[in-house]
Amino acid sequence: MGKNDFLTPKEIANRIKAKGLQKLRSYCQICQKQCRDLNEFKCHCMSESHQRQMQIFGGNPIHRIVVGYSEKFEQNFVDLMKRSHRFSRVAATVVYNEFINDRHHVHMNSTQWATLTEFVEHLGRTGKCEVDQTENGCFITYIDRDSEGYIPQNA
Repeated sequence: MGKNDFLTPKEIANRIKAKGLQKLRSYCQICQKQCRDLNEFKCHCMSESHQRQMQIFGGNPIHRIVVGYSEKFEQNFVDLMKRSHRFSRVAATVVYNEFINDRHHVHMNSTQWATLTEFVEHLGRTGKCEVDQTENGCFITYIDRDSEGYIPQNA
């Protein structure tokens, strides 16, 4: 705090920035820390708390960590589809934008998929969603396995 318990303009600006979602420059999934620029990310990576987290996760193979984040990302994405777009065909980017509105979501850069298209194709291959690729982008439809009349594709 500044003089006489008043906030300085810089402190006010920093609190406003920290309050909501920011434009994502860099994100450390292990520490769940969002950085506004590369310098802040570099400083975070050299910090003691980040080094401790890396030692904790260092005991686990990196493959297992990525698989865990991938499963969590997929499950949360499919749950969002089930709740919000259960019976509709919707653009994958629309669902993804709704998904990333949650401040504490798992970021795609910590999963095994490099792009949204790759992830959507995975959902199509595993039978969780029906995928339509058009010149306007990927469209997905949630496959409701709970409803009557669902016939698996492999049957």
